Amino acid sequence: MGTGPVVRNAERDDVMAICRFGEAHVRAHYAPLIGEEAAARQVRMWWHETNIAGAVARGAVVVADDGGLLAGVGQRGRDGDEHVIYKLYVHPRHRGSGLGVRLLDALIGQLPEGTERLYIEHFAANERADAFYEREGFTVDRVEPGSAGDPALDVVWRVRDLR
Repeated sequence: MGTGPVVRNAERDDVMAICRFGEAHVRAHYAPLIGEEAAARQVRMWWHETNIAGAVARGAVVVADDGGLLAGVGQRGRDGDEHVIYKLYVHPRHRGSGLGVRLLDALIGQLPEGTERLYIEHFAANERADAFYEREGFTVDRVEPGSAGDPALDVVWRVRDLR
């Protein structure tokens, strides 16, 4: 047995595998939480080649490589002046193994020196994410109402002080 998946910066050759990962796992994870249509919309909007390739080219994506198969994906970006984690997903088979923390640490390690805080956002219905980010020191900053007045689609913004 090896040491498990290797967390590394994503490369151009990973783009299609990342898109397939989103198609395979994100929809399945979210459908019971926010409904099939909203889950499919998330994949269409955020897990397509143009979006992923751009983020990879900017050096804003990390992957957990398990012998050539993706075990997890993390992506960061900006919201104005703030740094935000927009994706942090672990393959169901690897959940609870500490891989989410390793992906998170890799993303934090990419941030410019002196970055004072990091935001994440997740759907209110995603209780696993809620508990994970709480454990990792992210506190609720605000909640934005979701589309169509569905509280499951409310977006919870959390922040962690990095100083």
